[in-house]
Amino acid sequence: MDSVDTLVTARWVVPVEPAGSVLEDHAVAVRGGRVVAVLPAHVARARYEAAEIIERPDHVLLPGLVNAHTHAAMVLLRGRAENLPLGRWLRSTVWPLERRWVDPEYVRDGTALAIAEMLRAGITCFADMHLWPDVVAQTVAASHMRASIGLVVTESATRWAATADEYIDRGMHLRDEYKGDPLIGMHFAPHAPYSTSDATLTRIRRLADELDLPVAMHLHETAYEVEQSLLAHGRRPLARLAQLGLASPQLVAIHMTQVAPEDIDTLAECGASVVHCPESNLKLGAGVCPVARLLGRGVRVALGTDGAASNNDLDLLAEARIAGLLSSGIAATPGDLVAADLLRMATLEGARTLGLGEVTGSLEPGKWADLCCIDLHAARSWPVHDPVTAVVYAASAQQVTDTWVAGRQLLAQGHLRYIDESAVLERAEAWRERLDATAGEEAAADE
Repeated sequence: MDSVDTLVTARWVVPVEPAGSVLEDHAVAVRGGRVVAVLPAHVARARYEAAEIIERPDHVLLPGLVNAHTHAAMVLLRGRAENLPLGRWLRSTVWPLERRWVDPEYVRDGTALAIAEMLRAGITCFADMHLWPDVVAQTVAASHMRASIGLVVTESATRWAATADEYIDRGMHLRDEYKGDPLIGMHFAPHAPYSTSDATLTRIRRLADELDLPVAMHLHETAYEVEQSLLAHGRRPLARLAQLGLASPQLVAIHMTQVAPEDIDTLAECGASVVHCPESNLKLGAGVCPVARLLGRGVRVALGTDGAASNNDLDLLAEARIAGLLSSGIAATPGDLVAADLLRMATLEGARTLGLGEVTGSLEPGKWADLCCIDLHAARSWPVHDPVTAVVYAASAQQVTDTWVAGRQLLAQGHLRYIDESAVLERAEAWRERLDATAGEEAAADE
């Protein structure tokens, strides 16, 4: 018999690739942190001698979910700025709070809380966009999670960097530090076209081309953003990026709620990806990304939660559900996005968007064993006629029992193994007390 480290058996295994495949009473064999085989459970037991066998008889085993856009540390602002449109939300509350409070300790504590929440929700990989990306990377490494760290760039001075060039230079040092790390990747993260000059965007494009890094930014998030771009540059934001050479397969366009036919043409022709964050867009009144139209033109679409300050959670299963309902409601026709499409957006398409599609996002031999397991034997999701539909439209994040990253079990039957959750919650409560003690001051200072 061949030896493996772990054999995970489940009632259903959904590998995502090949598309539409649902395997009953199957197992995933793991060795050296990678998937060795996906095969019937009885065959796996006969073929492999496993150091550990984990049986999940009422569960569905999936690739770990990929949250393709978040601001992880913003969980510390969860519920702090409510019922405001994006512009006022940023100017009156979020930016003043961040100017006052965001430092390495804030980023560490907020990111640790976000990681705990995401692992409990079946998310094994996330893309972040936040100041102090070095602290984000350190916190991710300590948790053994997978992440693509955003190298934030803006023209505004912060305690992290004073100029756009300093943001880029510090980001390049961080990229060099983690080069070759199997769990931590990097991408450029200019905040948005309206907060980044042509010269800075041109430098980012050159470096992204040289280093083959994705470039993720908020794009066409509000009608106001598009209007201001037309006034300032005579072009829509995406057209401006295209003129600067940034409309390419490396572009990750986050939000894209304000989309004209010519924008879809540009995205389709250049091979860019879009990250759909439906709950945040709805909550901020920003609009809705036309996902079905984008997919119809061959544009890759992934899912993201955005930050918990505008969501208010980091639950990617909920994003998949609302994305499907939105698509059916807008089209007034069900079926433009089916459950298998939505699960693919939450896994493999997210990994591909981040440049990680060759190593994670589906259960295929040779890929890292990034897995999540969901117990469907619950009143809200039983009986199960179609496990993919049950996952997307019936199950909740609270039904996630186990997550693995590179074969390491980070959540085991609902218990986080490498995170002191009580300490993380205690630090988050201390931040609440600090933030609430200054309630209202940020808005007054901004007037």
